[in-house]
Amino acid sequence: MASTERVREASTATYREYIIDVRITELDDGRYLFEAPHHEGIEFEDAETAELYADIYFDVNGFEEAGTGERGIPPIIIQAGRDTLAAYLLTQPYNDRQWVGSFMGVQPGMIERYVSRVQKRATNIRRKAAEMIDAETDL
Repeated sequence: MASTERVREASTATYREYIIDVRITELDDGRYLFEAPHHEGIEFEDAETAELYADIYFDVNGFEEAGTGERGIPPIIIQAGRDTLAAYLLTQPYNDRQWVGSFMGVQPGMIERYVSRVQKRATNIRRKAAEMIDAETDL
């Protein structure tokens, strides 16, 4: 995990900007930092995993990992369903698709379908939220 202060010192560029001040920043060391309001930030080895984490964040309407422990899972992730749980587990550095499939009792192909569902929902949520924001600014 990283603090916002560390990000400001080490960041090179915003990799991807989302609505409501959510962003992924590419750090000097080649890692990627997810940032959101009321979230302490979390670093990832690659952009794909950081983007999946952002999709999960939007899928569950935001969450905070502080207080869940190093290998804990935020309760909102558990409540969101199997697809969101599978996607979240893939964002953890100690897991891969084979492990997540085995843990959940499904083939790795099903894990891909779970991830695809989360990504699709997150895209729709961001699109609808952006439309609402645009409609409010037109008033």
